[in-house]
Amino acid sequence: MQVGVAYSENAQQIWLTIEVPDEAKVNDAIERSGILKMFPHIDLDTQKVGVFGKIVKLETALRPGDRVEIYRPITCDPQTVPRRDGVGDDD
Repeated sequence: MQVGVAYSENAQQIWLTIEVPDEAKVNDAIERSGILKMFPHIDLDTQKVGVFGKIVKLETALRPGDRVEIYRPITCDPQTVPRRDGVGDDD
C-alpha cells in the first residue's frame, strides 16, 4: 500500500510517498522512508509522531493513503512569545 511520510525543519520540508506492506505500522514507514538517514538527529524515543495531525504510537497500524508525520520539539518558550488573540491583527 502507499503512504506518505512527512518531516519539516526550518529550512527544509520532506514529504515522501512510499510503498509499505499491508500490515505496516508507523515505525515501519518511517524506517522504510529513509528520513532517519537524512535527519540523524531525529529521536523517535522522544519525538512525537502522528497520522494526519493526530498523535499516535509507533506501533499504530497504517491504512492506504495515510500521512505519517514526525513532529519536532517546541523550540520557543510560550512564556516569552507575545500572545495573539486573532482579533485586530490586520492593523
